[in-house]
Amino acid sequence: MNAVELHNVYQQYGTMAVLDNISLSLAEGEVLGLFGHNGAGKTTTVRLILGLLQATTGTVRVLGGTPGDSDIRRKIGFLPENVTFYPQLSGRETLLHFARLKSAEVRQVDELLEQVGLTAAGSKRVKTYSKGMRQRLGLAQALLGRPRLLLLDEPTVGLDPIATQELYQVIGRLRDEGTSIVICSHVLPGVEPYIDRAAVLALGRLEAVGTLHELRAQAQLPVRIRAAGLSEEQLTAPDVQSIRPLHGAWHELQVAPSNKLATVQRILQLQPQDIEVQPPSLEDLYCYYMDKAGALGVAGVQQ
Repeated sequence: MNAVELHNVYQQYGTMAVLDNISLSLAEGEVLGLFGHNGAGKTTTVRLILGLLQATTGTVRVLGGTPGDSDIRRKIGFLPENVTFYPQLSGRETLLHFARLKSAEVRQVDELLEQVGLTAAGSKRVKTYSKGMRQRLGLAQALLGRPRLLLLDEPTVGLDPIATQELYQVIGRLRDEGTSIVICSHVLPGVEPYIDRAAVLALGRLEAVGTLHELRAQAQLPVRIRAAGLSEEQLTAPDVQSIRPLHGAWHELQVAPSNKLATVQRILQLQPQDIEVQPPSLEDLYCYYMDKAGALGVAGVQQ
């Protein structure tokens, strides 16, 4: 059973179509990155999964049931982008409040405070928390009740690099335990190593979905090969699409994916000081699919 299934979902606000015939699934124990420009339909998709909206047409199934049902809601954890709490409550009191609302085990509160690194600050009022601390408290709130489905909207906002890494370590453990996770984020380089699949929304349509390997195979974007200690003349060849100097003794080449191995072998024969191969990144793929959808320049999307 998939944790989430959207089938031919069409969502309309007034006369405006926000989602146009979206079909998307999330497997058990899978981490899905949901990406798109502002206004692409990400928030609407999350609201449909939470049961806060009902699709105009199409079907939405969550954990085998109907979104919004009380039994289903208790199995879902949600971290919104802008976390707000009662400022006069302490962090621990805040989690106790949400634990009662979710009928979650009270003993989990202290476990989660430790898990997100807030044990020492648990007795302090939330109004004294930094943005990063409030974000970590929000994650702890989302994890109350040991959810089977976790929805995270910009989860690393306000987190420093170490806290961000710790967050993704928590996400990795949850995935290993079978939790299904949806991450909405604009920080594509940060999230890239931690997702199993990516879904790209553009102008209300699902432009692409798949593993990074699958999306790279579809897009056929150039591969970057960086070599140190060789001249531009040595590196130039018919299969090289472009070449440019970098810092120090490095040059960067771009070649078609089908020419990657042959180019690497040729460069190795020239005995470079070093060589690096960089496949198209998640950010490269995102910009490609935005361009393909005609969404570059829309709602802050830039190339």
